[in-house]
Amino acid sequence: MITPGSRYVALGSSFGSGPGIKPIVDKAAGRSGRNYAHLVAEALDLELTDVTYSGATTATILRDRQNDAPPQLDAVGPDTALVTITAGGNDIDYIGTFVRGSLMNTLAKPATLLGKRVANRIRARVSYLKEQSEYDAVAASLSEIVLAVRERAPQSRILLVDYLTVAGPATRARLDVPLNEEQLPSVVMMADGLAKAFATAAEKTGAGLITASAASLDHAVGSAEPWTTGFRLVGAIPYHPTAAGMAAVAELIVAELRSEV
Repeated sequence: MITPGSRYVALGSSFGSGPGIKPIVDKAAGRSGRNYAHLVAEALDLELTDVTYSGATTATILRDRQNDAPPQLDAVGPDTALVTITAGGNDIDYIGTFVRGSLMNTLAKPATLLGKRVANRIRARVSYLKEQSEYDAVAASLSEIVLAVRERAPQSRILLVDYLTVAGPATRARLDVPLNEEQLPSVVMMADGLAKAFATAAEKTGAGLITASAASLDHAVGSAEPWTTGFRLVGAIPYHPTAAGMAAVAELIVAELRSEV
């Protein structure tokens, strides 16, 4: 049971930090004061240490520095009661692939005036194929993070929080998702592989699992109420949580924790 005043440490990458969602409380980290960690801490009256950092990998959570920031795991101590973890996407370059593919397709469209061969060469510069071993490595790294947290804070409640769905049933190749009919399913496969890695790590370690991916299937890009952004050359951070998406993830976490009372 997580009681008011308990210490909460949030670990993760941009799907945890919330770049582009105002107010930004740490510009270098792309960390929002309205990301899910802040909303959970506010709802449950917890003492929050938020070290989420855009671009983080499982390695920068476990052992590597990221810019001037120490490994995120350093924030976890014996008095930590709750830890949330959203990471692994950058290990397989999930959103990076989505963004580069969208950019290349956007550039390829006017290039068709020079011929289909030129346009296809531009599109082919992005590979969407990942090996199963890459997803297995993410699952292993997430498991390592959970075990390392448990060693530092044996009494802590640990929740793996997977990624909001970006491309779902309502998503179609169009202006804000400029991928073709072959590329879009490949991105969906990457998301599925990442979600399975979280599930595997949760099963292996006994950590809790918040399936934001499943809860957001009907709120992907192209839906009536999207919880993630689409592709833009300027403006919002492409293919990342919106304020509504962060609020939805926070609600899932709060509901899970309150159900344990």
